[in-house]
Amino acid sequence: MLFEISEKAEKEISKYSDDYEIYLELEKVLQLDAQKNDLSFAKEEINIGIGIRIISENKLGFAYSSDINKIEDVAKKAYLNSKLNEADENFCFAQKTKLDNVKNIYDPKFENLDVSEASEFLESILETCVENNCEPTSGSFAASLENNLITNSNGVSAFNKFTDFSAFVSINAEKNGEKSTAYDSISSCNFDLDGEKLANETCKVAKDSIGGVTVETKDTKVILDYRGAVGLLNTFVNAFNADNVQRGRSILKDKVGKPIVDTNISIYDDGTLEGGLNSSISDGEGVRTEKTCLVKDGILKGFIYDIYTAKKENSNKNTDDDIKSTANGFRGSYAGTPSVSPSNIIFDFKEQVDISEIENGFLATDVLGAHTANPISGDFSVEANNAFLIENGEISKPVKKAMISGNIFQALSDCNGVKSELRQYGSFLIPKILFNNLRVVG
Repeated sequence: MLFEISEKAEKEISKYSDDYEIYLELEKVLQLDAQKNDLSFAKEEINIGIGIRIISENKLGFAYSSDINKIEDVAKKAYLNSKLNEADENFCFAQKTKLDNVKNIYDPKFENLDVSEASEFLESILETCVENNCEPTSGSFAASLENNLITNSNGVSAFNKFTDFSAFVSINAEKNGEKSTAYDSISSCNFDLDGEKLANETCKVAKDSIGGVTVETKDTKVILDYRGAVGLLNTFVNAFNADNVQRGRSILKDKVGKPIVDTNISIYDDGTLEGGLNSSISDGEGVRTEKTCLVKDGILKGFIYDIYTAKKENSNKNTDDDIKSTANGFRGSYAGTPSVSPSNIIFDFKEQVDISEIENGFLATDVLGAHTANPISGDFSVEANNAFLIENGEISKPVKKAMISGNIFQALSDCNGVKSELRQYGSFLIPKILFNNLRVVG
């Protein structure tokens, strides 16, 4: 279906230009939401759309529509929009290359998944919470299948097909009149989600958080659980975005070849990762995905690029080194144009410690306010959520209320991985992380 639509679009857009790109998207979604123990919302929908980009006289034009019967109008509008923009010699589209398959990103179970089975899965999560003497306040389950096709005038034809399954639960726990809350989520390209584990672990965190103590303000070792770490790492990884680097909005500008984090850390962006939530055979421009080393043993090796920022980099520098797209030109949907974005960010720690090795410290399951971190300097001050003291190598008392402050770039210069399961949250594939010197404010 998408190939037939693409052929029709090529005929229409070629009337206006020989330099064009067509992006088609077909998405099927199944979503369920629950309030407390009751299913409150369920939907199944199919979305389809087309986005067309055109380059004419070094000017880029873009138009889109959710009505595939209006391809002629979209093609014409893309051409007319190009006339309104400024010329830029860095505009270009992907060149044809061999695309490799990526394993384990599509689960055929989606094709037979219905509301009844999805409801059963969500209800089992809620029931497990109740069995743990916790009150579910909300929950959700979502499954989606996306097909997208990128074709262009350079002969690129990239067809991506992948599935996504996710579940979320938020709960209340109460003991002796005191209450606590917790929430968590899981995601996978395959319908292999462990809903019972999600419920049990979330309930344990909530129940363990009841009856918190106050803490004194001091610099100490801080373990950030997955969600807590990801909140702050989002600020960190933005500094690797080539667009931010070129606009002077990255502290890492001019630091390639220099140490920027602890020497026991290597960091990769890997769009080919088997089972990766953001893996695909190509990015949103049709460039073959790859594994890009960003940091090796603490040393900055490079940045992530889309086609435009790569060409702009080559235009601005005086060396013969040719910078190419790292296949990080991604789109939110057919209604938007590509921009630089990470795929699967892997933190590889050579050194990992066990909690039993920590005499005194602090653990935060989550942090609130990570979005307020300074995107350039990396300074942050966040509220610790579901936090605990670490005493004599064990997680001990819950903490009533505390803030954590520091600088994410400095924090990553003195840190270790914690011996724990490797999990993917959003773009990040990480263990729990120990920061050896952060300020905890009581």
